[in-house]
Amino acid sequence: MAHASTTPDDPQLLDVASEREKEILSGAEVDGDHTEVSRDSCEDARELLANPSEGLLSWEPFPVPWRHPLKAMAWIIRLVWGLASLVFFLAVTAAIPIVNFLALGYLLEVQGRVARTGRFRDAFPLLNDAPRFGSIALGIWVCLMPLRLISSMAADAQLIDPTAAPAIRFQVAQSILWGLTTAHIILALARGGSLACFVRPIKNVRWLWSRLREGNYLETASDHVAKFVRGLRLRHHFWLGLRGFLVAFAWLLIPTAIYSATNRPEGASIVAVLVGGTLLTLALSWVAFLQAHFAAENRLSAGFELRKVRTLWGHAPLSWALAMIVLYALSLPFYIFKAFSPPQDAMWPFLIIFVISIYPTRIITGWAYRQAVVRFEQGRRAHWSLRWLCGGVLMPLLAFYVFILFFTQFLGAEGKRTLFQHHALLLPSPF
Repeated sequence: MAHASTTPDDPQLLDVASEREKEILSGAEVDGDHTEVSRDSCEDARELLANPSEGLLSWEPFPVPWRHPLKAMAWIIRLVWGLASLVFFLAVTAAIPIVNFLALGYLLEVQGRVARTGRFRDAFPLLNDAPRFGSIALGIWVCLMPLRLISSMAADAQLIDPTAAPAIRFQVAQSILWGLTTAHIILALARGGSLACFVRPIKNVRWLWSRLREGNYLETASDHVAKFVRGLRLRHHFWLGLRGFLVAFAWLLIPTAIYSATNRPEGASIVAVLVGGTLLTLALSWVAFLQAHFAAENRLSAGFELRKVRTLWGHAPLSWALAMIVLYALSLPFYIFKAFSPPQDAMWPFLIIFVISIYPTRIITGWAYRQAVVRFEQGRRAHWSLRWLCGGVLMPLLAFYVFILFFTQFLGAEGKRTLFQHHALLLPSPF
């Protein structure tokens, strides 16, 4: 693959791009007999070669605290703000129908990167852009506070006497403030959307004047917006999430349908519940790592290579069992939230807690998958006693999870639909 025309001259960036291309183009068969690389993988590799720094952490190393305490504190604050912004971004995307495929795609991206490299620092590909998203959200929220206050006062004045002078003045003030706030937000976004842009309106006006004099306002503003949107890689994550959803849904649909065929497991209907529960237990024991296999190789067909995943299980059963226990243990409590439908303004705490809980499970699953791949390449198959022990412990726990899952259909108004949601594997939303 020759990309000399699109690759920068910096040898360090060349090395990074080459390494990332190898990771993305790791769509090879696990047995090593032949290599299958999807068209999407090639496109992702070309995109990273054209923009090798995209998706990689560009932060400086953590400063030595006793030598540079202020720099160390600033580094920690930036990291915390980036993680908080990342969680908020995922919570927002998870709350919007159709858009929540982006959230699933991002989680699969995290899982796939860790599965390919085994490095936990690769589990935050959007951490460079997340602080900007958080700054935009916080900046807009702060800028709208005066407008909300004036709007509330104008509404109260309208209720008391719509024709009175105070009501008219409030309406005029509301209209003027609305125009100024809108212009200020647009200019802040055009300058890049940092927090400083939202708190320095005069500088925004000066910047606009200088851009208009130079005649490059539209070009500069569009470059800032395009750079931010390009860093999010929306199309890539949406397509990845959609295919990852199809992988898990295809494995879980039939077992869940059989399991939910009856509400009262009595008489002959109990056979359907037992058969469906058994099939669902078996499906849940593999589907998480089939998704990880798909995310690592970025091939839809990889999500259905059960034989290959079963082979990998035999090389790291303890890691896989631990990952599955953590995954389903953290997902089970959120079925309780389905017992009630909170108002819109009360959903955000649950969504944020949900993202914080589900994000580590994707990292752990990708790490366990990587452990199995490394041991497979080294020919280190686990002893049969360890394989049977892990399977003997894991399957009863999964059966208990499925047993508890049966009763979740009676908790909320959605009924049997609750059984089909599988928020730990499908669309990441507890509601």
